[in-house]
Amino acid sequence: MNVGVMLRSVLRYLKTDPVAGLRRMSQSSLAGKVAIVTASTDGIGLAAAQALGKRGAHVVVSSRKQANVDKAVALLQSQSIQVTGTTCNVGSGEDREKLVQMTLDECGGIDILVSNAAVNPFFGNIMDSTEDVWDKILSVNVKAAFLMTKLVVPHMEKRGGGNVVFVSSVAGYQPMQALGPYSVSKTALLGLTRALAPELAQSNIRVNCVAPGIIKTRFSAALWKNEAILDEFKKQLSIKRAGEPEEIGGMIAFLCTQEASYITGETITVSGGMGCRL
Repeated sequence: MNVGVMLRSVLRYLKTDPVAGLRRMSQSSLAGKVAIVTASTDGIGLAAAQALGKRGAHVVVSSRKQANVDKAVALLQSQSIQVTGTTCNVGSGEDREKLVQMTLDECGGIDILVSNAAVNPFFGNIMDSTEDVWDKILSVNVKAAFLMTKLVVPHMEKRGGGNVVFVSSVAGYQPMQALGPYSVSKTALLGLTRALAPELAQSNIRVNCVAPGIIKTRFSAALWKNEAILDEFKKQLSIKRAGEPEEIGGMIAFLCTQEASYITGETITVSGGMGCRL
């Protein structure tokens, strides 16, 4: 068989093979979409940006430090992902507005928001936590997540719909010892997801949430780098290891695709089988 005949056979096969067709569709399922991912220069945020970008979306990454933004942009560009980056402290109203306006100026619209930014300035008994701790945690982890959503929704409506994904935690279902205020903030995101979903469905905007378990990120290093602590967690797991950021990023991207078009108001737990909910 000569090369020309072989190529024509391959092309005919790709056109008629449904599995190959689905594979091509999934690889470009977000082509033309614009996705803002907050706190996206490391860990789960970066993995989400990669997963969205590999499916064709133009991703807008951000974090508080310019050096981290530059590093993430260079990495994503090296993977042939369309990317724009800027600094943003999501706890600042001015920064949130700047992030949205820059996205509109650079990309022409907004289709996806992944709200990943979170802080945890406190570790200890919940009764020792202070008002300042609560103000900081709730301001960034909950209030900013809502206010970012409020900023982007009008622009999603102009595009005919969109997707919002909040990043919560299994701690939202089962509070972790020494992480009381943080756990409560993650529980709030479960409620925010349920509250927003029916209202925004009228605008063809789906709202979902992902609750990761123990994932190998810098943010959770105190949990998985300590062998004794990790061994205790492993007792609760069906899959006896910590998860990888990419395993969360893939789920976030899936929720933003047409393949998840009948899912809204849900929290998907990605925890290796941790018994944190029914």
